[in-house]
Amino acid sequence: MNDRRFRACEHLRRPADFQRVYDRRRSVSDEQLIVYARDNDLPYNRLGLSVSRKFGGAVQRNRMRRLFREAYRLTKHTLPTGLDLVLIPRTREEPSLAALMETMPKLITQVSKKLAKDQQKEKS
Repeated sequence: MNDRRFRACEHLRRPADFQRVYDRRRSVSDEQLIVYARDNDLPYNRLGLSVSRKFGGAVQRNRMRRLFREAYRLTKHTLPTGLDLVLIPRTREEPSLAALMETMPKLITQVSKKLAKDQQKEKS
């Protein structure tokens, strides 16, 4: 069975880590979610969540974070590794867990392919 825990080392916490991901300027999005990514040269992904105050008070923002974390935790075994990811919700409506579990892997795979293409360009 796959290890589905979300360990402390898999969290992006420091503002400098978030800024490095944003500075890489690689993102994909759909109607529910924006995903920023950069390579991290680690055998696992690290996840950061950015939920602004426009989503409501602390209770609503924390609920949104928990939902996104859970969707990531349940799908991380299907995702490419070696990425720092920042997830940003787009709409105030809280998406369902099933919808997030469907869209998150698609977007993370797309951004991973973009990063791989960038690496190919840099090598040639």
